[in-house]
Amino acid sequence: MKRVLMFILPIGILVSIVFVAFGFFEARSMEKRLTEEVGQKAKAVAESMELSAAQVLINVDMSRARRLVQKFENRERLQGCVIYDENGRIFAITKRFSDWKEKEKPYVASVLKSKDPGGKIEKFKDHPVYSYVLPILDDEDHVLGLVEVIYDTSYIFTRRTDLWRSISITLTFLLISVLLISLFTHRQFFEVPVQRLTEWFEHFQKGTTDEKPPVRETGDLGKLASEVEQAALSLRVARKSMIEEAQERIQYDEIWTETKLKDLVRAKLGDHALFVVSNREPYIHMMDEKNNEPRCVFPASGVVTAIDPILRACGGTWIAHGSGNADRKVVNSSDKVGVPPGNERYILKRVWLSKEEEEGYYYGFSNEGLWPLCHITHTRPIFKESDWRIYREVNQKFADSVLAELPRHHPFVFIQDYHFTLLPQMIKEKRPDATVALFWHIPWPNPEVFSICPYQKEILEGLLGCDLLGFHVQFHCNNFLDTVNRVLESRVDTERFSVVRTGKETLVRAFPISLDINVFGEASDGVDSQMERIRKELKLEDKIVAVSVERMDYTKGMIERIYAIDRFLEKYPQYINRFVFIQIAAPSRTLIKRYHDFVAEVDELVERKNWKYSQGDWKPIVYFNRQFSQEEIKPYYRLADLCMVSSLHDGMNLVAKEFVAAKIDASGILILSRFTGASRELVDAIQINPYAIEEFADSIRFAIEMPAEEKRRRMVNMREMISRNNVYGWAANIITDLAAMKKF
Repeated sequence: MKRVLMFILPIGILVSIVFVAFGFFEARSMEKRLTEEVGQKAKAVAESMELSAAQVLINVDMSRARRLVQKFENRERLQGCVIYDENGRIFAITKRFSDWKEKEKPYVASVLKSKDPGGKIEKFKDHPVYSYVLPILDDEDHVLGLVEVIYDTSYIFTRRTDLWRSISITLTFLLISVLLISLFTHRQFFEVPVQRLTEWFEHFQKGTTDEKPPVRETGDLGKLASEVEQAALSLRVARKSMIEEAQERIQYDEIWTETKLKDLVRAKLGDHALFVVSNREPYIHMMDEKNNEPRCVFPASGVVTAIDPILRACGGTWIAHGSGNADRKVVNSSDKVGVPPGNERYILKRVWLSKEEEEGYYYGFSNEGLWPLCHITHTRPIFKESDWRIYREVNQKFADSVLAELPRHHPFVFIQDYHFTLLPQMIKEKRPDATVALFWHIPWPNPEVFSICPYQKEILEGLLGCDLLGFHVQFHCNNFLDTVNRVLESRVDTERFSVVRTGKETLVRAFPISLDINVFGEASDGVDSQMERIRKELKLEDKIVAVSVERMDYTKGMIERIYAIDRFLEKYPQYINRFVFIQIAAPSRTLIKRYHDFVAEVDELVERKNWKYSQGDWKPIVYFNRQFSQEEIKPYYRLADLCMVSSLHDGMNLVAKEFVAAKIDASGILILSRFTGASRELVDAIQINPYAIEEFADSIRFAIEMPAEEKRRRMVNMREMISRNNVYGWAANIITDLAAMKKF
C-alpha cells in the first residue's frame, strides 16, 4: 500500500494543482462576465428612468419621486433605486434601502463632478450589491441630480460557490478513480504475482510442494522468479541436510543438552517462532541506590530457573509482567529488551499492570483464590467478583500483547501456570492456527475441592483452549480429567489422556520439570571463597549444617520444620551447639494478610526457639528473610550437610533438585516431603511426612548419622537422575508431543 501511495501521490498532487488553477481562472472569468451583465441591466434601467427623474427634479415633485423609486421594491434582483438632487443629497429612496442614507458614498460626488455615469460593487449590510449611478442633465448640460440603480449580486457568488463545489466533487472522484485503478493495477500486476511467488517459496523450501514457480513472465518479474527458484532450491537442500544432521545428533546423544534441544527444535519446529508467557519475568531491573542506575536481578523462581535455559537454547520471546522499578528505563519503544544482559539470547517483552490490576489479578484471584484452592494446606481460598473481573481483564491484556507479536504462520505459545487460565482460549479465538501449550506448575486438586471455585467452568473452558496441557505428575493429570468430566459436557479419552470438546482435542500429559544441572553444578573459585566467608561469618566451623531455601509461603512447611528441629534437639541434646539450620526465605506476596501473618508467625517462632537453645554465640537457627540471587544461594547448598524440603503440598519443588545439582562432590543428604512432585523422582532422598513432627525429628538424626558411603551412593543416584532427566529433556518431551500432533 505504501508503494502504491508513493506512486499515485505525485499524480494526485499534479492533478489537484491543474484543477485548482483551472477553477480559479474559470471562477474569475464567470464572475467578471456576470458582473458585466448586471452592469448592462443596471445602465438600461437607469437610462429608462432619466426623463422621469428629470421632471421630478425640475418640479421638485416629492410624491412622484417616491412612487418612482417604490416601483423597484419587489423586482427580482433589482433591489432598489435612489434619486439625488444637484448637491448629492438623497431626494427619494426605495424604502428597503432606507439605511443606504447612512452609507458613505464618495462615488456620488465623483459623478456630480465628472458628469460621467459609473457602476461598481458596493456593500449593503455585509451583502454585495451592484450600484450604477447616472447623472441627470438639462439641455444646457447642467446637472439636475443623479439616479442610482442597485442590483443584487449574491447570485454571482452563489454561482461561484457552486462552481467550486462542482470542481471539488470532480477532483475527488478523479483522485479516487486514480487510487482504485492504481491499487487494482498494483495488485494484479505486482502484488498478486509476488504473493503467489512468496507462498510458493515458503512451501518449496520447506519441501511441501514440487511445483514450478507460478510466475511465467519473461520480464523482470520472471527473472526474479527464476532467482527465487534457485535460492529456494539451495535453502531446501541445506535445510533438509541440517534437519537430518540434527536428527542424527539427537539419536546419538543420550543425555539432553542445550545443543541437543536446539537440534530438536530445529528438526521438529523448523522456523516456527517460540513465545513464552508467565507472570514472573526472568530478569528484573531495579534501581541501585548507591549509583542510581538500573541493576539487573535474576529472581529466585522455579519457573524462571526452568524456562530461562530453554529460551537461551532456542531463542524466542518471553512475555511477562514488568514488576521492577527500573524496568521501564531499559526497554525500547515496544517495551522489549534483550536478555540476558551482555549476552542477549532472546527477547523479553514486558506488560505493564496498574496497582489495581496487580491487586485484583495477582494478589487477589491468583494467590488468595487459586493458590490455596490447589494446595491442600487447609487455608481457605477467597474468591471475589471484583478480583475475577480484573483477572479476566489482565488475561485479555496479555492476550493482546501476545497476539501483537505472533508471526503470520503457526507460532508456538508456551504459557506458564495458574495466572493465565483464560489466556489459551483468548489466543485461539483470534489465532486458531497457533499451537498453544500451558504448563501447570502447582498441584491440581480433586474435583470436590475444585468445585469450591465459583468460576470453575470458565477456567476449564479457558484451559481447554490449549492443544497440550502439562502437569508435573500423573496424579494431577488424573485429577484434571476427573474435574473436566464432572463439570463440562465433553469426551474424556482415558486411553489418549485427552479431552475433546466442541470438536477440539486437548492432550493432558505429565512432564516432571527439572533444571540444568550445570547451572548449579559448576565449580568455581568464587563459590569456594564465598563458602569460606559464610563459615566464618556464621561460625559454622565443626558444625553440622542444614539448609532450606524457598519463598516465604505457608505451603512450604516452614512452621512444621522449625517444630521438627525443636523436637530433634529435645530428643537428641548431644547435637546442641553442634547443629545449625540456615533458613533462606525470600519475601513473597506480603500485601496479602495471610502471608503477612505467616511472616510474623515465623519470626516469632524462630526467635522463641533460638532463645530456648542459644548458648553463648551459638543459636540453632540462622534466619534470612530477604531476596537471594541464584549465585548467592550456591555456596549455601555447597557447604550444607543436609537440605530439608518439607513442603506441605507442592507441584514439584525445584529446590530439592537444585541442592542435588549443587553437590558436585556427591556429599550431603536430602530430606524431602513425600507431598512434593520431586519425591516421585528423588527416591533416594529421606522421604518424610512434614506433619509428623516426631518422624521428621528422627529423620534429621537419621540423615546426620547415615554412613558417608550411603550418603554418597544416594547422592550419586539422585545426581544421575537429574542429569538424565534435566530441563532440556523436559522441554524436549513437550516439543515432541506437540510435533506429534501435526500442528506445525
